[in-house]
Amino acid sequence: MLNTVLWSIAVLLALIIVAAAIIRRRASRIALRALHRSRSRVDRFKLTKKSLIRETLLADEAVGQAVREHSAENSIPESLTWKRVETYIDEIVPFFNILTYYRIGLVVSRVLLNFFYKVSAEYAGRSSQGTLPKDAIVVYLMNHRSNADYVLVGYVLSGQVAISYAVGEWARAFPLEYIFKSFGAYFIRRKYREKLYHTVLERYVQLITRNGVTQGIFLEGGLSRDGKLGKAKIGLLDYVLGVARDPEMRKRLYIVPVAINYDRVLEDRSLLRELDAREGRTRPPRRAQLMEVLRYVWWNTARLVARKWKRYGRAAVVIGEPFAVAPWLDEQDRLTGGLFAIERPERLSRVQALSDSVLEKIAAIIPVTSVTLACAAVQSFDGDFISHEQLLARMSEMREVLRELNARVIHREGSVEEIFDRAWRMLSMRRILVRVGDGYSVLPGNRPLVSYYANSVSHLLGPFAEGVRRRDLLPALAAGL
Repeated sequence: MLNTVLWSIAVLLALIIVAAAIIRRRASRIALRALHRSRSRVDRFKLTKKSLIRETLLADEAVGQAVREHSAENSIPESLTWKRVETYIDEIVPFFNILTYYRIGLVVSRVLLNFFYKVSAEYAGRSSQGTLPKDAIVVYLMNHRSNADYVLVGYVLSGQVAISYAVGEWARAFPLEYIFKSFGAYFIRRKYREKLYHTVLERYVQLITRNGVTQGIFLEGGLSRDGKLGKAKIGLLDYVLGVARDPEMRKRLYIVPVAINYDRVLEDRSLLRELDAREGRTRPPRRAQLMEVLRYVWWNTARLVARKWKRYGRAAVVIGEPFAVAPWLDEQDRLTGGLFAIERPERLSRVQALSDSVLEKIAAIIPVTSVTLACAAVQSFDGDFISHEQLLARMSEMREVLRELNARVIHREGSVEEIFDRAWRMLSMRRILVRVGDGYSVLPGNRPLVSYYANSVSHLLGPFAEGVRRRDLLPALAAGL
C-alpha cells in the first residue's frame, strides 16, 4: 500500500514537472512572437536572472567598501550590514519578463491609453532608431507630468526598445511593485540619504548602463505640481555618467530629450492640493478625497453606459534629437584636467549644468495641446469674462508666435476654431469654463486648473509669456519643488 502511494506521488510530481516545462516553453514561444511582432529591441542584459545580478553586486568592491565603512560608523557587525545590502538589492533589482511586457503590458497600455486619450508622437529631429550606433547606450531624459508617463512613453517607443525606468516608492505596493518590476523598472528611495543605500543603487545603475540597458529618467525627479517645468535633478544621471571613466563606455553614451504634455492630467486636482498643503493650507480629509474618487468613477461609468463617453483629448510626446555625451565629457576633462578627478561638489555642479541644458532642450519641444493653448489664452486676460471673438483672436496670435519659435503645436488640428472646439469639450465638461452670453467665464474654484495647464506652455509664448505668468495665482513655493 505504501509503495503504491509513493509511486502515485512520484508520478504526480513527474507530471507536474513536465506540465510546467511545457507551459514555460509555450510561454517563451508566445513571448518571442510578441517581441518579433513589435519589432522592438530588448537589451540582452535585461534577461539576466536576478540572482546573477545579486551575486555581481555582492561581489562589487565598491559595495564591500561601503559595507565596511557603514559598519564602522554605526558600530554594527558587517554580517548585519550585508543583510541590509541584500534587502536593498532585492528592493531595487527588477525581473524583466518578455511575456508580461509585450503580451500583457503593451496590450493593456494600448487599450487604456486609447480609451482615455488620442495619443500623438512625433520627432523634433531625426529618429534615434537607425541613426545611432548599434552599441549605443541610450538614456531618455524626460519631463514628468503624470504617472501615466511611464505607460505613455513606453507605449510610444514600444516599436523601438523596452525602457527601464527608475520608479519611486509610491509604486511599492501590491500588485504595482510586481507589475513594474516585471516591466524592467527598478525602484529608488527618494530623499533617502544613507550612503550605503546610494552606493548599492549607484553600482546597480552603472552595472545596467555598462551592459547597454536603455533607461528612462524623469529629469525633474517628481511630478510637476504647478504645471511648470521643475529644476533638473542630477542623482541618477550622475550615476550613469560614472561609467564614462572607461573610455570605451564614454563613446557609447547618448542622451535623448523627451517632452510630454496632456490635454488632461488625470491627477491634476490632487497635485494642486499637494501644492496647497506645502504652502500650509489644509488638505481635504481622506473621506472627502475618497468620495471625490467615487463620484468620478460613478460619473464616468454612467457616461460610458449612456454612450456619452468622450476621451480626454491629447496625450502628446515629442522625442528630441539624440546627442552624444562624449564631446561634453571631453570638454569637461579639458577644463578641469579630468572630470572624475576633481572634488565631488565641483563635478556635481558641472553635471547640474548638463542637466539644466537638457531640460532647456525639453522645454523647447514641449507639445502645445488644444487645452493648454486655450488655457494660456484665457490666462492672458485680466477680466473674468472673455468674449468668444477675443479668445479666438488671442489663441490665433499665440499660435503664430509658437510657429515663429518653432514650438511643437500639435499638427493636423485645423483652424483656431477647431482647436478651440476640442478644448471647449474638455473645459466645459469639467466646468472650468462656462458660457456666458457671447463669451466665457472661468469658475473661481477652477482658476488654479487654468493656471496649471497654461503654465506647461507659458515659457513658449514669447511676448505673451509674462502676462500669463503674472496672472498665475498658484503658490510661488512650487518653483522650488
